[in-house]
Amino acid sequence: QVQLVESGGGLVQAGGSLRLSCAASGRTFSWYTVGWFRQAPGQEREFVAADSMNGRSTRYADSVKGRFTISRDNANNAVYLQMNSVKPEDTAVYYCAAKRGATASEKNEYDYWGQGTQVTVSS
Repeated sequence: QVQLVESGGGLVQAGGSLRLSCAASGRTFSWYTVGWFRQAPGQEREFVAADSMNGRSTRYADSVKGRFTISRDNANNAVYLQMNSVKPEDTAVYYCAAKRGATASEKNEYDYWGQGTQVTVSS
């Protein structure tokens, strides 16, 4: 079992930056691939970014590529999402997730989820 708790959400102006954090506890964190997803009101939960167990392989949704950066600190059981040049369409609840095995963009492949943190981007 892995427990995940997100933090760092809030209100930010378009063009600004925000850094989300995800604290993990439970099983050995370095065994897990981690991902960030987001869900806007009335929409499906969508993939944002993922990072492999050793942090050497990342993938991003096209909508955030070049603006967002995922990173992890296995020594401190933490995952981060640095969000730069944010846009109003980035407004959503952001979720941290974890799975065994390779990085993936399908939400159904992830076994563990946090409770989410709200990000609101004003225009």
